[in-house]
Formats: sequence, structure tokens, C-alpha cells
Amino acid sequence: MPAPDGWTKTFTDPRLCAAIVDRLTFNGTIIETGTDSYRLASTRARAEESAKAS
Repeated sequence: MPAPDGWTKTFTDPRLCAAIVDRLTFNGTIIETGTDSYRLASTRARAEESAKAS
């Protein structure tokens, strides 16, 4: 999942995006580790492999 600042690519209405992020993060703690997640890395690798196969 992209960082909240990249969500406007998915939710094109900035006000809707801000409302969704606000609801999801209310009373929550966001921890940024500075590294890509395993899920993100494996998804990117699969996308690259399928692009090469095409």
C-alpha cells in the first residue's frame, strides 16, 4: 500500500482522499521504517517478470 501522500493517484478527488486517510489513521500510529515492505518488493518483481514475458 502506498504512503498516504500517494493515495491521490487512486482516489482522484483530493477531498475524498483526505477524508479516507483521516478516517483510517484516526487514533492510530503510523510507523515509517524507511524500507520497502516484502509485499511491495514481491509485487514489483512479479510485475517486472510479466512485463518481460509480454
